[in-house]
Amino acid sequence: MPINLSVKSVPEVVAERLRRRAARNHRSLQGELLSILTQAVEAPDGALTPAELLSRVRQLGAATPSEAMEIVRADRDAR
Repeated sequence: MPINLSVKSVPEVVAERLRRRAARNHRSLQGELLSILTQAVEAPDGALTPAELLSRVRQLGAATPSEAMEIVRADRDAR
């Protein structure tokens, strides 16, 4: 049985970004929040999102795609 959740004291800037994201995805604000929550709980624990992986690669200073691939392979093989 579904339950109702409530998020309180959301900063206006966050709420506005969520509204824009919902509009881009042709969803209601409620639908967008449910999509975000679903993605968050379905991701394997410890797995990086593509954005997180890209951020890590940039932090490591990879200059070429092959260097980036080496970093990705090392991270994958370490698991």
